[in-house]
Amino acid sequence: MPIVLVALGGAAGAVSRYLVDGFVSERLGGEFPWGTLVINASGAFVLGLLFSLAIERSVLPASIRAPLMIGFLGAYTTFSTWVLESWRLAEDGALALALANITGSVVIGLVAVFAGIALGRVLG
Repeated sequence: MPIVLVALGGAAGAVSRYLVDGFVSERLGGEFPWGTLVINASGAFVLGLLFSLAIERSVLPASIRAPLMIGFLGAYTTFSTWVLESWRLAEDGALALALANITGSVVIGLVAVFAGIALGRVLG
């Protein structure tokens, strides 16, 4: 049964990723992959929050950890897309944008995880 719940979480995460990317891209557009950046940052924040609540505080029941943290967030976040988009920017000669995407995603992702863990510690 846990594998089915992880699969359902993954399906929900993939659909959420698609919808968030479309929403952000429609509004911000342009050459820079804003949708992927928003998805990775929000996914890092939620993963940090869930980690704090699940692992450090034992507030989140063990039965839903894998479906949320592995299934949903595993499908929602977009590491492979991020790497491909960075590569394509560099390949197209937009090296500054490629570096901004790589650096921005790493820095914002670390800040988001920190913020999620900090919030989880306050709530727990």
